[in-house]
Amino acid sequence: MQMAQITAEKKANIFKTYGGSEKNTGSIEAQVAMLTERINHISGHLKDGNKKDFSSNRGLMQMVGRRKRLLQYLSNTNLTSYRSLIEKLGLRK
Repeated sequence: MQMAQITAEKKANIFKTYGGSEKNTGSIEAQVAMLTERINHISGHLKDGNKKDFSSNRGLMQMVGRRKRLLQYLSNTNLTSYRSLIEKLGLRK
């Protein structure tokens, strides 16, 4: 079984939704949304009977840390954007 990667159309849709346009791949909101998509994908892979896939688990932990740092930066610079983003992505309970 091979893991399906995130398609170009899905990436473009994420960047359009959260970054404002498909070309705005550098916005913090778009980066966090992309990381969240990848984190959810790898979490599903690890839950589907691949508990011993330690390299994917390490990559997952790195992505979670990167997303945490980006969200910390966003909360320090633009609190309203931060709050709307975590609500859209459903991150905090």
